[in-house]
Amino acid sequence: MTMWRFPEVPLLVNVCGSLLGFVATLTLIPAFKERFLAARLCGLDLNKRSGQPIPESQGVISGAVFLIILFCFIPVPFLSCFVEEQCKAFPHHEFVALIGALLAICCMIFLGFADDVLSLRWRHKLLLPTMASLPLLMVYFTNFGNTTIVVPKPFRLLLGMHLDLGILYYVYMGMLAVFCTNAINILAGINGLEAGQSLVIAASIITFNMVELNGDYRDDHIFSLYFMIPFFFTTLGLLYHNWYPSRVFVGDTFCYFAGMTFAVVGILGHFSKTMLLFFIPQVLNFLYSLPQLFHIIPCPRHRLPRLNPETGRLEMSYSRFKPKRLSPLGVYILRISEKFHIVDVRQGADKDGEFTECNNMTLINFVLKLIGPTREKTLTVLLLLMQAVGSIIAFSIRYQLVRLFYDV
Repeated sequence: MTMWRFPEVPLLVNVCGSLLGFVATLTLIPAFKERFLAARLCGLDLNKRSGQPIPESQGVISGAVFLIILFCFIPVPFLSCFVEEQCKAFPHHEFVALIGALLAICCMIFLGFADDVLSLRWRHKLLLPTMASLPLLMVYFTNFGNTTIVVPKPFRLLLGMHLDLGILYYVYMGMLAVFCTNAINILAGINGLEAGQSLVIAASIITFNMVELNGDYRDDHIFSLYFMIPFFFTTLGLLYHNWYPSRVFVGDTFCYFAGMTFAVVGILGHFSKTMLLFFIPQVLNFLYSLPQLFHIIPCPRHRLPRLNPETGRLEMSYSRFKPKRLSPLGVYILRISEKFHIVDVRQGADKDGEFTECNNMTLINFVLKLIGPTREKTLTVLLLLMQAVGSIIAFSIRYQLVRLFYDV
């Protein structure tokens, strides 16, 4: 017997706890506002003219509420082993998976808050999720240990039906955790976007889990729901305060917390490939940002769009640099990108000589390039609609196009 045999009561308890978490998040964020301001954990909204300090790192509150919900929930799936005689053997593997997942998420919240306080460099931002994913990888190794994948149809003549990746599979899972945490972090900078995109992804995963409850991997999707439902409701409470005009900032804490939660359910729920499909906008933003992330093209500290005070609309932000600073590879990438109208490049001169400007390579700026100057709230709504459309495409791939690659 496993802990998932009769999941109706645990899921109901989980939903009730999540609703309480939603109310708690709504209440605690304004209650702690002055404490964050007093501790100077605050910043200015660069796209507003008010100049009022806004509390940062509020993801630590939603993350703490999420952890409290699940800490209290830990015994619920195992109640049959405590109050009935139906449990022949305690499901240690399932218990370890639950505790290991919570440990990884807890580590990531702590490290994310440390990043908000200490303003760590980008190379550290890559290292932190790697460290936090180690408990997760150890749980996978001890509980499952399966590193064999089904080879897609086009490659079966070359590789066979199955392929054992060995340690490369653990490298993939570690990289997945790093990608999930940083993918949300680099698609950010306007009110409501970080929490909003995470909410859409969580809703997509919950929908996927519900559809798959009648499938062969029911237990894995119930495990995922135990995490996704509290995450959805605590994030909804955070989004209420982070929506335009934002009264709080979510901080890197929330981005790391959200990314690791998605990585946990994707890895331990055995649907990491499907979960990546829900990250289509984040993948596109990552690919578009690569030249700046690797400093092939100069990358400023902040790449968020800039406010035009006269019109009250957001416009593309630009990176300015001397042409001589570009490597031959940078020159080539810039020329090709300009030719295909992927970036906007401008030439000019000032007292220091000639300079080149190109728009910062983020999906936010690319949308502004396509539609022109836009009000911040409208831009957020458009980007969240893109996230929703990405989820629709993901479901189409998962349930239709997948037949081209796998036997289903």
